[in-house]
Amino acid sequence: MKVRKAHIAELEIINAMIMRSKAHWGYDDAFMDACREELSLSLTQLMSDNLRVLECDGEIVGTVEVVVDGDTAELYKLFVDPKSIGSGAGRILYDWATKRARRLNARFMLIDADPDACGFYQHMGAKIIGKVPSGSIAGRFLPLLRHDL
Repeated sequence: MKVRKAHIAELEIINAMIMRSKAHWGYDDAFMDACREELSLSLTQLMSDNLRVLECDGEIVGTVEVVVDGDTAELYKLFVDPKSIGSGAGRILYDWATKRARRLNARFMLIDADPDACGFYQHMGAKIIGKVPSGSIAGRFLPLLRHDL
């Protein structure tokens, strides 16, 4: 598996993979439609130094986006194709995000997590510190985690 920059032509492929990854948790069509805009990458995001994809055998199996502002990093996206969950893909992407955040002098990383992904982030060393409102679903709250770097 190889972490690399994404190519412009891969935007649609990556966004489809993100939606498959989110749907893996059993959300219905209405929920998926409500969060499509928030989850979809823009061309600007795709081409930034904050985003990488994970490729395995020529296929994109994951993506990660981390943005650093001062001493704070925010993990905006970490998605793994459902067929690659359990393969170590999530760990590889998370490791890339924490290394990038450290290189940019962040002291900690904040994560608004899907409740079903919270256990993964805790396994990686993050701790729940509260909750934040969903950017897509009114009245829904997500676990907020912090990973000290």
